[in-house]
Amino acid sequence: MKTLFDTIHENIRLDEGTHVIEQMLIACYMKPGIATKELARRTMLPVPLATAAKKELIRAGLLRQDRGVRCTPAGDAWVEQEWDYDGLDIALYRALLKDDTAWRTVLADWWNEWRGIYEARPQADVQIDQSKCTMETSLKRAMLCLREHALIGKRVLCIGDDDLVSISLGLLLKRLFPGRSSLRGGIHVVDIDERFLQYIHDVAKRERLPIVCHHADLRQPLPEELHGRFDCFLTDPPYTMQGMSLFLSRGISALKRKIGLPIFLSFAHKPPGFTLAMQQEFIRMGVMAQEIIPHFNEYEGAQMIGGRGQMIVLKSTERTAPGQEERYEGAIYTGEFRRTERLYRCKQCFGTVRVGQDLEIGTIEQLKQRGCSRCGGFIFELVEKKQCGREPHRPQPISGNTDS
Repeated sequence: MKTLFDTIHENIRLDEGTHVIEQMLIACYMKPGIATKELARRTMLPVPLATAAKKELIRAGLLRQDRGVRCTPAGDAWVEQEWDYDGLDIALYRALLKDDTAWRTVLADWWNEWRGIYEARPQADVQIDQSKCTMETSLKRAMLCLREHALIGKRVLCIGDDDLVSISLGLLLKRLFPGRSSLRGGIHVVDIDERFLQYIHDVAKRERLPIVCHHADLRQPLPEELHGRFDCFLTDPPYTMQGMSLFLSRGISALKRKIGLPIFLSFAHKPPGFTLAMQQEFIRMGVMAQEIIPHFNEYEGAQMIGGRGQMIVLKSTERTAPGQEERYEGAIYTGEFRRTERLYRCKQCFGTVRVGQDLEIGTIEQLKQRGCSRCGGFIFELVEKKQCGREPHRPQPISGNTDS
């Protein structure tokens, strides 16, 4: 069904989609009397286009020109009822978005209250490329989602969530709407790891957060009930071309068919050749890179990527479509391309044990949990590392050849 914003979009021939018109109305709601030039800056529209959109919203009875631009009572009601802003702590919202770092100070008093949630996460499973980001990074991703107008009243999907971004999003909403017992949007999580799904479910139930969990192997298409339902998605996929492409493709299948919807892709910093191939995958799936933020993500003990990763903010276009719609049979995880065996020595009795994906003990984390079979010690040092396989010669898209 055509909406008011679809009509405005057609009347002014706005290539950027209806999302920016929504942002304009929300900006006037949050800051009554805002200047037209600031509206243009916030929506990244040329001033003439922003002026045309403003006039259409005035004609529709949602805005009025009065010492700047502000919402009419009908405009306020639209934002609160149609987009679920009713009950929002506007002072907190403004304080959080004052600048890019204000949220750290504003949320500082709550960090200690929340810290235990992140510290009690299940242990990362490196065989499926899990690498837990820090609590601050998880909250930064939630703030980025809020800043892009992709959280309040929206359906949000987390593709894999050992980083507990769903929890950060839920806690942020809980603070922004202190008097609300339920919200219209909601946060969904899909993950193959049932440990994290159970943990997220338990925290969400205890904290009364609007989170729904789904068990899924992304080599299979997402369940049909998740297709075309979401306003954005966040993902931190395996750091292979195949993994990135597959996770991105599954997320795109879940997006609504609209222009300008945000995709938050966390990924390792890669060499130029890999980065070019990655950007070619974006083009193949019809998404545009709006912003690349180096060193945005920080991870706990991730020496292989230097403990840091980039955030790539993508936007949907009229050409956006999944790159992979059927079951995927190829490799996606780093260990499937580069198999290693490591020899560790117990620092207590000096006994040695081999660790590898095809061995009884797959990871150092499993070894530390089990302890030394001779003395029960839990501290080990790496003695030797050898390669048992090889990476693909070059990154391949998921639709191409994946032989390694």
